[in-house]
Amino acid sequence: MLVQNKNFIGVVLCLLLFLSGFFIHGNIGMYLNISGFLVVIGGTIGATLLTYRMDRLVILYKVLIASYTIKKTKSPEDIVEILVDLSVKSKFKGILSLQEDEEETSILFLRRALGLLVDGYKGDAIYDILNTEMYFFRRRREDCERVLRTMAELFPSFGLVGSVVGLIGMLAGIGSTANILATIPIALTSTLYGIIFANFFCVPFAGNIREQTDQETLLQKIIMDGVIAIEKEMDPRSLERKLKSFLTPSSRKVKLVSLKRIQERFNIVPQKEK
Repeated sequence: MLVQNKNFIGVVLCLLLFLSGFFIHGNIGMYLNISGFLVVIGGTIGATLLTYRMDRLVILYKVLIASYTIKKTKSPEDIVEILVDLSVKSKFKGILSLQEDEEETSILFLRRALGLLVDGYKGDAIYDILNTEMYFFRRRREDCERVLRTMAELFPSFGLVGSVVGLIGMLAGIGSTANILATIPIALTSTLYGIIFANFFCVPFAGNIREQTDQETLLQKIIMDGVIAIEKEMDPRSLERKLKSFLTPSSRKVKLVSLKRIQERFNIVPQKEK
């Protein structure tokens, strides 16, 4: 949540810097043109609707809202701790005792994994089911990202369309200063709108979805390996070492074995003694 707050503050500051570039050179009204805006927005949305189904766009809207909603999410370190605790609990109370934890966790994927565990599924079956769910989860997110990438390509194209419309109007009104002054802003602002919408909204939104997908896929992989290890009754200490291999070195709270113990274990004679 702290990282998301920092991102939000950074976006606001950069947006102010971005807009200040428009204010420095004069009135902001120079950059506002309804005709150019309608050509770019209407053309892009229309082409998107011709390309994708409406339900796909509704899913994209929900994914974007969820991605930018400031909420506390589980970190990989939290997931590892939960799974190790569950492993210890299953050793003392039996595997069926995990059922009481099935509804307590806030992660749907973990609840489903624990549900398979308490229903008596074996490791191979758990792997097949969860791996299939992970695959189609990524496919759905890639579909959402593909829609945004398509829109990022369409916006500059329809910005060019708006420019052509403005130039045609200008050429048609040669000899009339008023007509030329009315059509030139359409040509210029349309290109501006197309570039801004593509690179300030669509491309960052697609990148955010990719980032969220990678993070959630990592959590799902940790959960799948952890639940399968619990089903196979792996020792909790060994499970902790296994799952912490998913974490970055700075996130692992593991005591390193001293060099002296390594030398004693493998009968390594230091170079000076040789």
